[in-house]
Amino acid sequence: MSFRERAIISLLLISISGMTLFDLGTDLKQGGDWWHVTVEGFVALVALVGVYFLLRGTFRLKQSLLQEKAVSTQFRDESQRWREESQKYIEGLSQAIDQQLNKWGLSPSEKEVAFLLIKGFSLKEIAEIRKTAEKTTRAQATAIYAKAGLSGRSQLAAFFLEDLLMPHAKE
Repeated sequence: MSFRERAIISLLLISISGMTLFDLGTDLKQGGDWWHVTVEGFVALVALVGVYFLLRGTFRLKQSLLQEKAVSTQFRDESQRWREESQKYIEGLSQAIDQQLNKWGLSPSEKEVAFLLIKGFSLKEIAEIRKTAEKTTRAQATAIYAKAGLSGRSQLAAFFLEDLLMPHAKE
């Protein structure tokens, strides 16, 4: 429920409560039945409780959104710092991967697909990024694996990333 919807519902409930309290006041002046006055008082109270819960929920939602925004900003800043700090290593790794792809004799299109596969994109996502058919992307991926002598995507990623992610065990 959006903030605007919550505000409209709150205003409607406040209006209902106000009109009910007004009617309650006139009923009391005219000597209305106790059960009628009690029911109207209960209706006004229920409407005000509804307003309370709507406003409380809105406040909690706003606080939650602010916290999530702060966390998101923190992650984005941390990611940016990591990229800046490791840029020379990333460029070196990218060049080393490019050299290996050249050694395997990949075409420029196959190299582009290989980089996207290593980044973890699905074949469908790669096809969308490159504006090609998924069938074409699948065929290029198969050609990459064949030229590299690998069995699939996981071996392709492991070929380049395995030694980076785990410390070498000294034998």
